[in-house]
Amino acid sequence: MTTEIALPHLSEETLAGLDITTEEVIEAIETLFRRRAEQKAWSAPKAVMLPPDGRYMMAALAAADDPDILAVKTVVLNPRNPERGLPQINGLVTLLDSQTGLPRAVVDGNWVTAVRTAGLSAVAAKHMARSDSAVVGFVGCGVQAQSHLKAFADMFPLKAIKVLGRGRPNIEALTSLAEKLGLATTECQSGEEAISDADLVVSSVTFSASLVPFLDARHLKPGAFAAVTDLAAPWIQDGFAALDRIALDDLEQEAASDHKLVNPNLVSGDLAGLILGELGGRANAAERCALIFRGHAMGDLALAALAYRKAQLKN
Repeated sequence: MTTEIALPHLSEETLAGLDITTEEVIEAIETLFRRRAEQKAWSAPKAVMLPPDGRYMMAALAAADDPDILAVKTVVLNPRNPERGLPQINGLVTLLDSQTGLPRAVVDGNWVTAVRTAGLSAVAAKHMARSDSAVVGFVGCGVQAQSHLKAFADMFPLKAIKVLGRGRPNIEALTSLAEKLGLATTECQSGEEAISDADLVVSSVTFSASLVPFLDARHLKPGAFAAVTDLAAPWIQDGFAALDRIALDDLEQEAASDHKLVNPNLVSGDLAGLILGELGGRANAAERCALIFRGHAMGDLALAALAYRKAQLKN
């Protein structure tokens, strides 16, 4: 005899209606990183497949006993999706009970990725950015730019943004959000213009095998913090030597990867080190710091579990 289980589906619309705050996101991520250090939560390095037609396929796995959830996120990036009227990236997070293996819910992966990525940046910025940061430079103006703007607007006394992007609808959506937040906006014509006088920088350029690096960390101003969310693909590698402090999301995941995001000799530590106090944050007001990251499965678990709990409380 089999028992059918009614599996909740948390859509993007449902998730947006949960009103999850930046403070809640940071707390959820930091809590799970601490439990991971105590061997009460676990994550595995990403599994990635790269078909020869330019698609990017990824799976990430993390689990905890509190919350007692196992999360698996699967994502496909297809550069031809816009021709189908679809976002380039689509994904899903499945949640299981980490004790029994029984299914709990399926969660929209696009929302989780957007909010989780900005959340990881927010955790790093809490330690590595100047508290008086007022100008954000965005290179890439899509979903990640919007989620980062929302998070950073909650954390810093922002006054203005600078934007460099290719898609007019994305640029207009980002500048419209900035205007609603009371921020001045400037459209830029080059990477140097977008980042050179910004206190915070967010690069979220969509992955492409043909992308030629055009951002140079040597153009960052003293005291700047950069959230490099795009595998560092648009950044000139030699320029990272100009930074005073570089954190990755996960040293273990980086060690397992054949393609390094940055020269390992330049890396100071990772997010866990920042959260646990093993890696110091900003040492002085002039340091130039960065978080360079692939995305961490622990972040996916933190956001999906937080959303699942809030959705249960709301019903």
